[in-house]
Amino acid sequence: MSVGTDGGPDPRDFNLGYWLGDACAAFPDRVALIDLSRAIPREVTYAELDERMDRVANLLSDAGIGVGDRFALSVGNRFEFVEIMFGAMRCGAVPVPLNYKLAHPSLAHIVADAGCRAAFVETAVSERSAAVVEQLGIERKWQVGGFGTGREPASTGWLGYEGALAKASADFDPPLLGANHPAFQPYTSGSTGKPKGVVLSHEGQLWWVRCLRKYWPADPSDRALAAVPLYHKNAMAGAVKPMLQTGGSVVILPGFAPESFLRALSDHRCTQVGAVPAVFTLLLDHMDLIREFDFSALRRVTLGSAPVQPELMDAVERAFGVDVGESYGLTEGGPVMLGPPTDGRPVPRGSCGAAWPEGEVMLVRDGVENPRYGELWVRNPGVTTGYHNLPDVNTARIRDGWLATGDLFRRDDEGFFHFQGRTDDMFNSGGENIYPKEVENLLLSHPDVLDAAIVPVPHAVKGAVPAAMVALGSGSTLTAEALKTYTLERGPAYAHPRHIVLVEEMPLTGVGKVDRVRVAEAVRKVISG
Repeated sequence: MSVGTDGGPDPRDFNLGYWLGDACAAFPDRVALIDLSRAIPREVTYAELDERMDRVANLLSDAGIGVGDRFALSVGNRFEFVEIMFGAMRCGAVPVPLNYKLAHPSLAHIVADAGCRAAFVETAVSERSAAVVEQLGIERKWQVGGFGTGREPASTGWLGYEGALAKASADFDPPLLGANHPAFQPYTSGSTGKPKGVVLSHEGQLWWVRCLRKYWPADPSDRALAAVPLYHKNAMAGAVKPMLQTGGSVVILPGFAPESFLRALSDHRCTQVGAVPAVFTLLLDHMDLIREFDFSALRRVTLGSAPVQPELMDAVERAFGVDVGESYGLTEGGPVMLGPPTDGRPVPRGSCGAAWPEGEVMLVRDGVENPRYGELWVRNPGVTTGYHNLPDVNTARIRDGWLATGDLFRRDDEGFFHFQGRTDDMFNSGGENIYPKEVENLLLSHPDVLDAAIVPVPHAVKGAVPAAMVALGSGSTLTAEALKTYTLERGPAYAHPRHIVLVEEMPLTGVGKVDRVRVAEAVRKVISG
């Protein structure tokens, strides 16, 4: 452990904002990030990234944002997301990364619930986020990728991020943070229909990073493609953190399209890539491009954040000629506690790996531990210190340090875990979690809708998509297509019902609740014709 300037412990050793410090010292001139969001790719070296992170810390400190203060981060896939996210941690501020695809009410709930005192927003990708910041009266706010001069538009109070950053000092002396100090606070939705703040500590996240370095270290020559949103754990845990702690590089793709994805993978000689299964399902429809581009540098493909079919993994392996693996993680659970065994045993198809060598996992069925099948519970330093402002949820899901994940697994004779589904009604659509209650609430906000139920139906690309059964009020002339448009205009596109079946009455169970089994059967029957 290093020594601070005052002779005591070095605050950097306890701050996630410095997790790439060793790489910055060893490889200052090596390229850390390659940002493809510009017409000309922007390459950022380790030395430049380190300096800009210190400037972010000073920028916030100078604005009165410091230890424990939350701020909203709504920025697309560009290098500034990384420097703001981790640079802010250096001064003890707590980023609240936003899924900018969410509807206005969800974004407003998150920003208000977190008590955000500042905001960094790229309005080019999220006008809704900017509107929420204005609505809530947040005064300290920076426009990313916008003005570029640091001038403040008199009508809005927004500052240009790049200009403001240039005025901030490049020298920063970090504070010593206390035990369990929050590093960042992402939000994940739940059966209540409102997003839940997941408080993740510096100490716990640094433990996870050290495990990566100890058991599955990346090589400084490695280069990963990050094509999923940077606010998602898939990008952070699968690309950014593993690469930047060892001197590797991350290629940041602003959005997914088959040709741009494959071209980036080829042109930038990426050695690994991770994405949701739907991405590779779409890519396999472009075998002409796969055959055209050079993927000789590619060594591994990882699919995760959604159920993966073994047939898809086999097809990807044949198309790219590389090993294909399946990953599993949970924002509040470590985030990853299952992976390749350290003894080198191959992971069988259909499994996301064995238990990590550190931390604990168990399967719980009917309230007791079961060696074969049950809900996955995890206990490790990376588990959330608690859901923000939700004591009842904490009591229900966190017990004696164990987190009940809500995910069902089967464990085979060799100790490998196989994902089986969810304990609640949530389902995954192309890498995005769909919570029925959220979509049902959106449908019910229409004045003609009396009742609604959302169920998953199979989809060739996304695995599953939402479908709805809706009961309308007497005399309503509302059509299914008009109701689809209504949800698209007010919520994220990935969550809108692809099929809507209109009925006079909803099927109910004996206790008067909507019978989701009968709803699913009826909806699928209508869809199949």
